[in-house]
Formats: sequence, structure tokens, C-alpha cells
Amino acid sequence: MTADQGTYTLLLALEEQATITFGAAGERSLTAGAYAYTGSAFGTGGFARIDRHRELAAGERDARHWHVDYLLGHPDTQFTDVIKTVGEDVECPVARAIADETTPIAGIGASDCDCDTHLAYAPEVEDLRLTVDRAHERAQGD
Repeated sequence: MTADQGTYTLLLALEEQATITFGAAGERSLTAGAYAYTGSAFGTGGFARIDRHRELAAGERDARHWHVDYLLGHPDTQFTDVIKTVGEDVECPVARAIADETTPIAGIGASDCDCDTHLAYAPEVEDLRLTVDRAHERAQGD
């Protein structure tokens, strides 16, 4: 692994309640508030995947490859921040830890593992940021 690879969690804000179809995962009704999506970046380009997510959220891309892309592409979604764990594959432990302290959105972002989800909701972005920070810190210690 290199310094440009690892695990990341996107922090997103959904300004208004919305019903979003997440590709084959189907429709979800989402409450306005904060969302955390945890993914990994170990393939070609590594963390450059985050730039792609930002571009999609900014309306500079249209292609949807991952479940989170449907949320990122919604006009009421704002990309607020990203938390990374460099060089470690802790995607599932981080996603589970976040889901334990928030409201998980079942079946999103976890089609290639045995997790229930990699997307979670909390009413406030700053509270969610603290939860995500703790999850990444704990996963690094495992």
C-alpha cells in the first residue's frame, strides 16, 4: 500500500428531505441532516477517488458507479469533508463503528462485504464528524 491509498469517510449534508434511488439497492427516503459514507481507495488512483466524489457532488460528473454516487448527485447534497485513514484497510470496522452510534441506512455501500451498510445518518454534521473521527482512530488501533 502507498500513502495515497486507504480508507475514507465522506461527510455529506442533505439540505432537504429527499427520496433517492440508489441504483439496484432501490429507493430510500432520507431525512435532512448529515450523512457519512465509508469507502476504500486501494485500486489505481487511490484517494483520487475522493476527487471524483467531489466532482460528482459539484455537478461536474454524471456517471454513477457506487451507491453513494446517487446521494452525491442529488442537488440538495453538499460535500462537507472527508476523514482518511492512510495505508490501512479499515473500511468495515469504521463503517460498523459509525453505524453503532448513528442511524444506519440499510443496504447502501456494502454490496461487497457482510456489513449491513456503509452509509449512516445523524441530525448534525459536527456531531457526525466527531463520531467518524472516533471510528477512524479506534480502527487504527486494532
